[in-house]
Amino acid sequence: MKIIVGLGNPGKKYAPTKHNIGFITLDELASREKVSFNKYQFEGEIAELFINGEKILLVKPQTFMNESGRCIRPLMDYYQLTVEDVVVIYDDMDLPVGKIRLREKGSAGGHNGIKSLIQHLGTQNFKRIKIGVNRPYPGQDVVSHVLSPFPKGTHEEMLLAVKTAADACEDWIQHDDFVGTMNRYNGKI
Repeated sequence: MKIIVGLGNPGKKYAPTKHNIGFITLDELASREKVSFNKYQFEGEIAELFINGEKILLVKPQTFMNESGRCIRPLMDYYQLTVEDVVVIYDDMDLPVGKIRLREKGSAGGHNGIKSLIQHLGTQNFKRIKIGVNRPYPGQDVVSHVLSPFPKGTHEEMLLAVKTAADACEDWIQHDDFVGTMNRYNGKI
């Protein structure tokens, strides 16, 4: 069994924002697999699917970004899973729009959702798929940047990154080898 976590904030107000790129990627995966987020458990919206007989949970924490770990830790405990069974998808301001980067571990890098996960999981060693959202414009603060929609001129690049991140998730599930997935997808776009 595996859990794919997409980070974001609940509610229509935040749906199109850069900070919700994790939710957007899970929506892409759910659409491909023809499943819906019809289960609510441990403060998270969940879609269940099976790939090659393995149960996969797509999880959107509904705790708001800064408390994402509050949803994921109890879910992992309930299903008796370890960090090896989890990948987290989220926005990264150090990457340009349209780029993704896969990592096996790392610091929070100032991302409050990742800080919460590190705190609740007790480790920095969990798989991540980072999706680029660019840095704020000069004079724009970080909060208003990540809580604003993607500029119209970047939608095509953003959608390509979402589709590639979803492809990387499917690759990880298929091969059960995140290092191999990293080698195939880092630098791809």
